[in-house]
Amino acid sequence: MAAILYDDRSADAYRLARDIPPGRLIAWREAIGAEAALEPGMTVLDVGAGTGAFASALHQWFGVRVLAVEPARAMRDLIPGAEGIEALDGTAEALPVPDGCADAAWLGSVVHHVSDLAAAARELRRALRPGAPVLIRNSFPGRCSRDLRVRFFPETARVVAGYPSVEQVCAAFAPAGFRRIALHSLPQQSAADLADFAGRVHRDADAKLRGLTDEEFDRGMERLRAAVADEPAQSATSWMDLLVLV
Repeated sequence: MAAILYDDRSADAYRLARDIPPGRLIAWREAIGAEAALEPGMTVLDVGAGTGAFASALHQWFGVRVLAVEPARAMRDLIPGAEGIEALDGTAEALPVPDGCADAAWLGSVVHHVSDLAAAARELRRALRPGAPVLIRNSFPGRCSRDLRVRFFPETARVVAGYPSVEQVCAAFAPAGFRRIALHSLPQQSAADLADFAGRVHRDADAKLRGLTDEEFDRGMERLRAAVADEPAQSATSWMDLLVLV
């Protein structure tokens, strides 16, 4: 499932560069709460959990138990070991969980890493209780213009163009009985400010940036540094999509 092979160093770089504190994800908390109606004691399946930022946020926000499935050991080792969060070795196509165990599934920035979306959909159908939603947070082709990385590294739109589209994801999930019920574009505060964002850019920890040539990456960093020099405290708000299937 992981397009990047993470060792301990790159996993830690991912955590520092990509994890966003729950307090900067207010719109996401509201949208997830509205779409999934999560309550304390429920179980959420976090597929491709990375270093556990959203596993922690979901547990903190809603009091749910989180089964955090992550294939990369180095990433999995960084998932917080809090009570209510269980880190599991597995992939989207082979979930290490019982049938009908979860009240919702969360896939955060992962569908472009899944080798067989139809197989993942079948596994999610098996693992979810009837009527449970699949919440997919991702960049999608043609819908990424407000992503901060695309703003400063415009060639990353070319990388996103190779990701599954909203329509392709829906088509892959349809045979397993899932249908689209919502698509939201939501803001997130990716860093304290633009200067903080610039300091956290790490090419090896980001699939979009890894797809650039050295020249494209260097030009993007020049744009970013110029913007920081002009106004270092400007907002580092970025936007991503939340696709909801049931």
